[in-house]
Amino acid sequence: MLFMHIHILGICGTFMGGIAVLAKQAGHKVTGCDAGVYPPMSTQLEAQGIALTEGFDPAQIGLEPDMFVIGNVVTRGNPLMEEILNRGLPYVSGPQWLAEHVLKDKWTLAVAGTHGKTTTSAMLAWILEYAGLQPGFLIGGVPQNFGVSARLTDSPFFVVEADEYDTAFFDKRSKFVHYHPRTAVLNNLEFDHADIFPDLAAIETQFHHLVRTVPGNGLVVANGRESSLDRVLARGCWTPVERFGTAQGWTIGAAGAVAFKEEFQGMLNWPLLGEHNRMNALAAIAAARHAGVPAGFGIEALARFENVKRRMEVRGVVSGITVYDDFAHHPTAIATTVAGLRHKVGNARILAVLEPRSNTMKLGVMKDALPGSLEEADQVFCYGANLGWDAAAALTPLGDKAQTFDDLDGLVAAVTAVARPGDHVLVMSNGGFGGVHEKLLAALAR
Repeated sequence: MLFMHIHILGICGTFMGGIAVLAKQAGHKVTGCDAGVYPPMSTQLEAQGIALTEGFDPAQIGLEPDMFVIGNVVTRGNPLMEEILNRGLPYVSGPQWLAEHVLKDKWTLAVAGTHGKTTTSAMLAWILEYAGLQPGFLIGGVPQNFGVSARLTDSPFFVVEADEYDTAFFDKRSKFVHYHPRTAVLNNLEFDHADIFPDLAAIETQFHHLVRTVPGNGLVVANGRESSLDRVLARGCWTPVERFGTAQGWTIGAAGAVAFKEEFQGMLNWPLLGEHNRMNALAAIAAARHAGVPAGFGIEALARFENVKRRMEVRGVVSGITVYDDFAHHPTAIATTVAGLRHKVGNARILAVLEPRSNTMKLGVMKDALPGSLEEADQVFCYGANLGWDAAAALTPLGDKAQTFDDLDGLVAAVTAVARPGDHVLVMSNGGFGGVHEKLLAALAR
């Protein structure tokens, strides 16, 4: 293997940070830069001995790496990127580098879908680990069973969270077309990423590009309840397909009985909430079975699955009030998360605290679906700063149970004023949300 020095532009994103860790573990020299080098990724990378530079100063050319690896946060006009282009220096996208230097000789198991990619990837990696297969992985979150988001091993198996977002400013294909999986999970498919996709049909086209790359001796594991995925597969599929969520394939009852083609496989006993996680489990069990792990063993492994950080993660309990952190940001995921918590807590009050900060939510494309997704919450507190639309107007259908705030401290004060013992405060955002969890816990403690 030829060792190289790579310099990663946009290194503090979860995906590019994961690539940095994999490259370092493979023996390459890794440096990187980003705007806003901050924890937790900065500390994770520095612990690996990876030198970070703040900003995109063209002087970083002086590091003289063998290859610049470009994250999709980088655009034309970025001063360092402009210098790389002007000098004709070698550069490559993160997904392409991953494919050529990590996945090339691996049995890649790729998990795609609008929702549940991170959790399902973590479940799949854990099943393979429990079976003694020691998989490598790159996941867009931190699975608590492993404590890291990426690792490289000598195992032939590699699990990758396969994102449909575009690859780089110079490659507008979805990241996942680079991965050439032998096992491909299509978890679900809805409209998202309104900043780069005009409609659902455009995303279906990208998913079909992924299907075209799966070999005939591979397996496509597809959600059998999604008409969007039926349309994708109807365009052409050259690979065996196993569906989950339907009697013709993998099913799971509310009590946890798992069956394949109506043949009982085992009972799943675990603490995770919601139908969405039962569906994620089926996808992971089916994909692991393709890699040689019997379904019963996969079910046994999931009984010891500890979920992913920021997936209904309890951040603290103060005076009988529980504060959760969840990554939900798309209306479907918000509805699913609230429903899962409702199932767990029964009639106890749920105070939903929401920051609509994904690119799609900021554009307001999904704003009309937001009130319906929050119906099962008792009170809704929405942080509406930096939106291109009026959050208060959008949440009008919820009546006086919804409040919006442009000031984070005001939001914290309002939640604290109404919270009482036995309440469940569910914080949902795909970002740091200004450290609102710690602010809430501190305010509740006072």
